[in-house]
Amino acid sequence: MSLIIPAKYKCKLLPETTEVAIKMIKQDFQSRLADALGLRRVTAPLFVLSGTGLNDDLNGVERAVSFPVKALGDRRAEVVHSLAKWKRVKLEAYDIAPGYGLYTDMNAIRADEDLDNLHSLYVDQWDWEQTIREQDRTLDYLKATVRKIYDAIRHTEHMIFRRFPHITPRLPQDITFIHTEELLRLYPGLTAPEREAEAARTHGAVFIIGIGARLSNGEPHDGRAPDYDDWITPNTDGYRGLNGDILVWDSVLGRSVELSSMGIRVSAGSLREQLRERGCEERAALGFHSRLLAGELPHSIGGGIGQSRLCMFLLQKAHIGEVQASIWPPEQIAVCAAAGINLI
Repeated sequence: MSLIIPAKYKCKLLPETTEVAIKMIKQDFQSRLADALGLRRVTAPLFVLSGTGLNDDLNGVERAVSFPVKALGDRRAEVVHSLAKWKRVKLEAYDIAPGYGLYTDMNAIRADEDLDNLHSLYVDQWDWEQTIREQDRTLDYLKATVRKIYDAIRHTEHMIFRRFPHITPRLPQDITFIHTEELLRLYPGLTAPEREAEAARTHGAVFIIGIGARLSNGEPHDGRAPDYDDWITPNTDGYRGLNGDILVWDSVLGRSVELSSMGIRVSAGSLREQLRERGCEERAALGFHSRLLAGELPHSIGGGIGQSRLCMFLLQKAHIGEVQASIWPPEQIAVCAAAGINLI
């Protein structure tokens, strides 16, 4: 994505007031999220040891930022991409009952990101995970969880409106569910990002189901690592996948914005199938994977919700650098400043 400069952009909050609003959003939303999903806050690592299988591989091509640990004989550690697998291990360690879970503030560095309005080297998100029963591994359970998260987002949006009445709410009352295969059928001539944009533009807020598995055209809608979300299991809508993304239509940028990636996690059976599909069956020998295959980890559902993205959207900002401190190319800083977009 190239940099978007909205025509006649007007920042709705001064920088110092923006800082106050960011704090309000984070405090309000995480409280609502915890109440809705039965979550308790835990402390999370910034890095994990390489070779354990705990780090999130994202699309499988992003390089983790790594460094040698002197005290461990220069064994390498790597900054987390997310805590998708780490959280499931913690559910087992804390013996958290079905219907309850944990959340944490996840901070990461993604050095391979292309920097633009939505993408930064610095990633901050609420990573959450909830223990479920095997019989809860259904599309209905996934949708019910999505609705709870979406309701929390809408309530926080209205909290901001009550405090800053000139920032009027934009989200529809309900979120629309649509499968990636349905999107392909509706918009066969468009790319996957264009299909997402059309769905978000039409409905305002959508949950795109089934990201990772091959579609009828032989291509996946988007990349997804094979060892946390379940994107291969058939579901009750006649397609495959028990995962997806929450996307909203951002009228400031005139494009869709992903706020959350989430899903029901792999079972032992779907893990084997997804590793085979991606040609990486050797991962089964890694610590996390071997424990899962041995039945030592609980069934779960989980995901990540972008903190800066949510703040950016709810405060109707044009660039993620308006709500977080990071590094940007000098030319991008200059272009944004000329348009009244002041990066922190």
